[in-house]
Amino acid sequence: MKYCILPGLFMLFILTSACNDDKVYHRFIEIPGNKWNAKSIIHFDVSVTDTVRSHNVYLFVRNNANYKYSNLYLFVTTTSPMGFSVRDTVELMLADRKGKWAGRGAADIYTSKHPYKLNVRFPYRGVYSFDIQQALWDTDLKNISDIGLRIDRLP
Repeated sequence: MKYCILPGLFMLFILTSACNDDKVYHRFIEIPGNKWNAKSIIHFDVSVTDTVRSHNVYLFVRNNANYKYSNLYLFVTTTSPMGFSVRDTVELMLADRKGKWAGRGAADIYTSKHPYKLNVRFPYRGVYSFDIQQALWDTDLKNISDIGLRIDRLP
């Protein structure tokens, strides 16, 4: 009986390792002092090698319970390896109408995941840059601690 556990654990490791192959990129960048200045740009460089399969791109926000808005507006600029840029204005809903935070929480910190671009193909191999800037009226947006970017390759 003792020996049956080992092959089962090995298969579980193989299956979970295979699932992670579709994660192209995942990173959080901390906002110093939980105060995001309107001129401060969060920058991600993502190396893309697969131009055939589609991808999903997600934005992540970590905020604390003292964040005073239910949403967050962002300017997201994507620049291809060829130098072509696209700038989007994105609204992320961080709380519902009753004030319940959308993300998962631990203590008073909430992490929320937001689809940005779904089922997209990257036309060129190389490094894509994602620049994210807060677009609210506040010069210093308080109580946002981290911004994240994740890109998954679709099967």
